[in-house]
Amino acid sequence: MNAPAKTEEFAVKIPDGVYAETVLDVEHYTDRLFRFRMTRPAGFRFRSGEFAMIGLMVGDKPVYRAYSVASPAWDEELEFFSIKVPDGPLTSHLQKIKPGDIVLMRKKPTGTLVLDALTPGKRLYMFSTGTGIAPFASLIRDPETYEKFDEVILTHTCREVAELKYGFDLVEEIRNHEFLAEIVGGKLKHYPTVTREEFPTRGRITDLITSGKLFTDLGVPPLDPQTDRGMICGSSDMLKDTKALLEKAGLTEGANSKPAEFVIERAFVG
Repeated sequence: MNAPAKTEEFAVKIPDGVYAETVLDVEHYTDRLFRFRMTRPAGFRFRSGEFAMIGLMVGDKPVYRAYSVASPAWDEELEFFSIKVPDGPLTSHLQKIKPGDIVLMRKKPTGTLVLDALTPGKRLYMFSTGTGIAPFASLIRDPETYEKFDEVILTHTCREVAELKYGFDLVEEIRNHEFLAEIVGGKLKHYPTVTREEFPTRGRITDLITSGKLFTDLGVPPLDPQTDRGMICGSSDMLKDTKALLEKAGLTEGANSKPAEFVIERAFVG
């Protein structure tokens, strides 16, 4: 008589020191972008705007990549917004996940795109390209953001109109949320732009800052270190160019250890 097989022999070996969470929902926006939600570990704490290391077992080894947590700190679930890279060590597999699958997450979140890294101000700009909107998806759904700033301006630049949908969905969610709608009120302004298709606001965000069109469209004055604060997340070129424009306007880069007028997330590009 054969001995019964041990259940654990059929289970995926989960590495020590990481959470193994269950995928709850997946939404594909384009052939390059998708969003997923998963369970949140009871002991996982983070500040809105931080990122975590997300992974999958590929073969017998875990593969991880830095992902901003797109859900706010109060949410009972965790949300992430991802690109799809056909040959990517992680995303080539991650884009195939479905509800019920297991995703790995290291236990310590970190990051510079947090409110604590900024000095007090009146107006907060969130400059994003592509999946760089993810940390701001967390922050624009956090009531603390609106306690600290009178105006919150989310800019989101993509190549094609279809890639803006995640941002539009976020703003719509907030407008219809049972308690966020009242807290946010008219404080949030959404400024989407496109670089490769016709759209009411077209062009790179850096060109729109330089020309002044961004400020004219929004009905606000040019950048001023006395009132304006900034957060930047996107491609490496966008980070460099936007940083230069903010510094030209007199804003100083800050960090968790030394808050100032703007911060950049350099852990990844999206």
